[in-house]
Amino acid sequence: MMGDAAAIVDELRALEDRKSAIAARQARLSVALDLVRRREQAAAGVPGDKIGAGVGAEIALARRESPAKGCRLLGLARALVTEMPRTFAALETGQLNEWRATLLVRETAGLTAADRTAVDEELAPDAGTFDGAGDRTITAAARAAAYRRDPRTVTQRAAHAATERYVSVRPAPDTMCYLTALLPAPQAVAVYSALSRTADAARSDGDPRSRGQLMADTLVDRTTGTPGGISGISIQLVMTDRTLFQGDSEPVRLQGYGVVPAGWARALLTGGTGDQADDDSGQGTGNGAVSGGTGGSGGGVGSNPPFPVWLRRLYTAPATGELTAMDSRARIFPAGLRRFIQTRDNTCRTPYCDAPIRHLDHVAPWHTGGPTAATNGAGLCEACNHTKETPGWNAQPRPGPGRHTLQLNTPTGHTYHSTAPPLPGTSVGGSPRQRFNAAISSDLVMAARRREVRHRAKIQGPRRKTRSAA
Repeated sequence: MMGDAAAIVDELRALEDRKSAIAARQARLSVALDLVRRREQAAAGVPGDKIGAGVGAEIALARRESPAKGCRLLGLARALVTEMPRTFAALETGQLNEWRATLLVRETAGLTAADRTAVDEELAPDAGTFDGAGDRTITAAARAAAYRRDPRTVTQRAAHAATERYVSVRPAPDTMCYLTALLPAPQAVAVYSALSRTADAARSDGDPRSRGQLMADTLVDRTTGTPGGISGISIQLVMTDRTLFQGDSEPVRLQGYGVVPAGWARALLTGGTGDQADDDSGQGTGNGAVSGGTGGSGGGVGSNPPFPVWLRRLYTAPATGELTAMDSRARIFPAGLRRFIQTRDNTCRTPYCDAPIRHLDHVAPWHTGGPTAATNGAGLCEACNHTKETPGWNAQPRPGPGRHTLQLNTPTGHTYHSTAPPLPGTSVGGSPRQRFNAAISSDLVMAARRREVRHRAKIQGPRRKTRSAA
């Protein structure tokens, strides 16, 4: 009975155990698929270093995960099924969930198969070793057991870890970003200490900014060598004409970041004066536009920005939200077409993969007659582009009245479809209001473009010819 609190808790416990058992079953099936695919590839004469390619991507598609996550799930499955039977049994019986089993596998990753099995036996999760233990306790116990088993390997891993240092950036809420650096401990502590000392000194001198703001601003200034960190920037804002000229609330897409509020984007466009970029991207008409203008500094948009911001205009078809196509006879996608496809696809086009675009790929290969055109182009991450070339995989564009669509076929015969993400203002239904907006959109955009041409001619003067967007 749902009103009985004890019964509700019992069902929650039972469902959690079932989730763990299902995760164990998925791990066993993943290993089975890997063995089948390796036998098939070896029989087909695939080179040894290529055997097993694509299996992680197949698992990812089946589990609706990114290809990178699929490869991690396959690695987890191999370790559990073949090297850590006690941990795997605890997962099957619900004594460990999938995440905590992952922690145990991760902390023993540098050990040999024999040492990993010995650690698995020592920890014996199925014997109640981790009853009531949290993630940190489990991680610490596994790490200590690995250190005792093979201290030399652990030391070597620590030395090698310094070669894997990197810096990454990812979106954060409210038009902010996380800038993350993986550094050796001494350098990381030194950087933090230097930023802290500078912030404390500035605060002592009366700077009104908070300590965190001062540390962040100092990091930007010292890294870029310029106040505010920016001397000039070229960005792409994808927005509807209604957002730009009528104060509509339809969100805007900032390339390389994601969705931003309409008001924030309008403020960026009107925050000051500066040069406007030529319209070299999407020629056509429709309901989406990136308007020329200038913005503000890294600290926010203001009326007197210290640097110019160049903005490109892009237009989308009013009914479908499809960017107008651009073709080329070259094998390599030219710069304008590359920007066009990157704007349309936004992230990797493989289903469930939202990694940044690294490769511009011919969906139908060039050597088989596939054209260098927007309809036959797709933005992919590096891993997905390599997976697509694995035997048994096939991709092809699928024509239709809507946004750009491609079909991906895997070696098992399963089919997946990928449609380009909707641009701001794209109709998702056929309501009378949406049809009305689509009907008037072309007129609005044409009027907007005429205003832009007049404004550009005014600030550029008669010596510079204005290119029409038509």
